[in-house]
Amino acid sequence: MKYMLLMQFSAAGTEFPPIGTWTPEEIQAHIAFMGDVNAKLMADGEWVQGEGLGGPEQARIVRAGEGGVPVVTEGPFPETKEFLAGWWIVDCETPRRAAEIAAFISTAPGPGGRPLNMPIEVHPVMSAPPQEL
Repeated sequence: MKYMLLMQFSAAGTEFPPIGTWTPEEIQAHIAFMGDVNAKLMADGEWVQGEGLGGPEQARIVRAGEGGVPVVTEGPFPETKEFLAGWWIVDCETPRRAAEIAAFISTAPGPGGRPLNMPIEVHPVMSAPPQEL
């Protein structure tokens, strides 16, 4: 079964400063941890895909305008309290294993090397619509 793991950054309830205030060494340790997570998932045969995302100041919201022409607006805005920071798609045997992977990712180091304990959403990836549809 495939699962999507979403790393949501939330300013609410966090006990660490924004990443823009971390030292270069703290940022490097965080990125190295994520690289190690990906390498382990690949070695274990559970890796499907994963990416980190740019900050909310780089994101855009797109809607179809008249005639299907894209209408692009900035956002989510930097003052947004929550935004998607990255994702993984893993292929593992059980929901419990997906939760174990998410819990490990949540321990990514932050300032001073302390685990961030960021929330990671776990969603099953649907392979087809339910039979009753």
